[in-house]
Amino acid sequence: METKLYTREECYDSERIEKLAGHYREILTLLGEDPQREGLLKSPERIAKAMAFLTRGYTQDPHEILRSAMFKEEYKQMVLVKDIQLYSLCEHHMLPFYGKAHVAYIPNGQITGLSKVARVVECYARRLQVQERLTVQIRDCIQEALNPMGVAVVIEASHMCMQMRGVEKQGSSTTTSAFTGIFLKDPRTREEFMNLIR
Repeated sequence: METKLYTREECYDSERIEKLAGHYREILTLLGEDPQREGLLKSPERIAKAMAFLTRGYTQDPHEILRSAMFKEEYKQMVLVKDIQLYSLCEHHMLPFYGKAHVAYIPNGQITGLSKVARVVECYARRLQVQERLTVQIRDCIQEALNPMGVAVVIEASHMCMQMRGVEKQGSSTTTSAFTGIFLKDPRTREEFMNLIR
């Protein structure tokens, strides 16, 4: 089934929120709760709005985010934005995972606004995700939009689906990485990046 990409207005559209809220009322009932009790009366609508917010990345075009602030520049050294906080939802259990992303690229005649790199991370993170795909999506978006000499992405995250349920291993974290271009071909460039994010 194809996923509908909602516009920003549709994301918080009252009809859509009410439909989501109806489903959450049913979920509360199936869990053994009474959605009519005082503490839960407004919870379905609150949950619906929260989920619309937490998945708002579906309403955004990450390539357009980068293209909205592209500039010609002959700088050919590494551009690194590190410690970008991210919050996402695991698509398997819809439980949060959170951590930080480190993103670098080496320009090839075009740069983008530094905040746009963080916005791309946010855009992909605010969808139902797995960390591995999130890492690759960020890398590929920057590579496709800017056509740099190379892109490097490392994400370090903790997953509540491992900490709250399942194996219940507290303090565990997962690191993923993805590289293109010179970061793949030149070990010295990759090592420089890894040293800078340590």
